[in-house]
Amino acid sequence: MKTRTIALTIAMCFAVTLCFASPQMGTWKLNEAKSKFPPKAAKNTTVVYEAAGDSIKVTVDGVDSDGKPTHNEWTGKFDGKDYPLIGDAASDTRSYKKVSDNKLELTNKKGGKVTASGTIVVSADGKTRTVTVSSTDAAGKKVSYTAVYDKQ
Repeated sequence: MKTRTIALTIAMCFAVTLCFASPQMGTWKLNEAKSKFPPKAAKNTTVVYEAAGDSIKVTVDGVDSDGKPTHNEWTGKFDGKDYPLIGDAASDTRSYKKVSDNKLELTNKKGGKVTASGTIVVSADGKTRTVTVSSTDAAGKKVSYTAVYDKQ
């Protein structure tokens, strides 16, 4: 009985570890030289993915179009469902959908309406993360950018 309990405990720990072994996990710093932003664009300078119980917490720090600091947080799962987004004036929910081990699809919404969507791809070596996003700015104009991040 004791052996069975130990084996079950080890198996559960292994399953939880695999769940959070995503290459997305960790701290990512913006590499502006490799990124392509429109003029006066807001930029996410640091993004942190970390385990939060059985979910994932994403913390984003950056600057807005005027250079003022921004901060937002999201906690949820990579299951394509909308979860609350805190600290982003343009969006109140975000969803991540796992496409493959190294690729996620991202969708931000405000009042149920899509405000931004894109893809997040981690390189095969796990050192680079490329985020490609299309959104609509406050004036209703379509905006696209590609942000490249280095693993810290």
